[in-house]
Amino acid sequence: MANKRKQDWAAYLYLMPVVVILVIFHVLPIFYSLAVSFYEWDLIGDPEFIGAGNYLRLFDDPMFYKSLWNTLYYALLSVPLSIISSLAIALLLNNPISAMGLYRTVYFIPVITSINAVAIVWNFIYHPDFGLLNKILAIFSIDPQTWLQDPFWAMPCIIFMSVWKGLGYNVIIFLAGLQNIPKHLYEAARIDGANRWQQFRHITWPLLTPTTFFIFTISVIGSFQVFSQVYMMTPRGGPLKSTMVVVYYLYRKAFEQFEFGYALAMAFVLFMIIFACTLFNKLYLEKKVHYS
Repeated sequence: MANKRKQDWAAYLYLMPVVVILVIFHVLPIFYSLAVSFYEWDLIGDPEFIGAGNYLRLFDDPMFYKSLWNTLYYALLSVPLSIISSLAIALLLNNPISAMGLYRTVYFIPVITSINAVAIVWNFIYHPDFGLLNKILAIFSIDPQTWLQDPFWAMPCIIFMSVWKGLGYNVIIFLAGLQNIPKHLYEAARIDGANRWQQFRHITWPLLTPTTFFIFTISVIGSFQVFSQVYMMTPRGGPLKSTMVVVYYLYRKAFEQFEFGYALAMAFVLFMIIFACTLFNKLYLEKKVHYS
């Protein structure tokens, strides 16, 4: 019993630094931010308590609804496109090919590349006068487009760049899931005359649902938090605010207009939306996951 108590105290001592850091830099700021969301404050004057005024104002703000729609648009396109493309690449890389490590590295490099560097490259690709994309279109006698200056194309351009940048992470996760599927299941299926599509439908996909569920969940959360791509590629929310997403709108309210209470109210509404989506995934979609 004495040894067990010593082990417990040792565990608490090891955990204490992490817990202290977590409380100071995460838990306390969350509660402080929640409190500030009930005030009108510009960081200069004294905060003025206005109760739920920031939240009521939020639901009367047409730009908030615009940014929320843009965020949903981004999520609805980027999440399935990212999952489908990364799964397709992972299936190709799961075959016994030479230089497998090289291919994995090539696909993962964009993930660890700075968003600043990525934005510079893609701004060049999308440039209306000398961009690579318009040069390719010119080969097929297609008129050049003002990609990031066009309200219709601005968000799809950002989505495509975001999918490209995050593709490698999903590919690695899918590869790990594919390599955990027992090989004898495929051997038995081939003996029974199953083709590749039947093997994928009845073996690969069901056993890959835990991995897909994980990627889907983190992709949805990440899509609602999109900021850097919009900030770097379409300043001030793009043409006709077509790329004004919630986090970027929140950022502008906080650090350009100094409406910190309003920005924090927006942040907590966004948190509740993300929490609701995650809870839906957990309660409904996880029922369709095959863990064995």
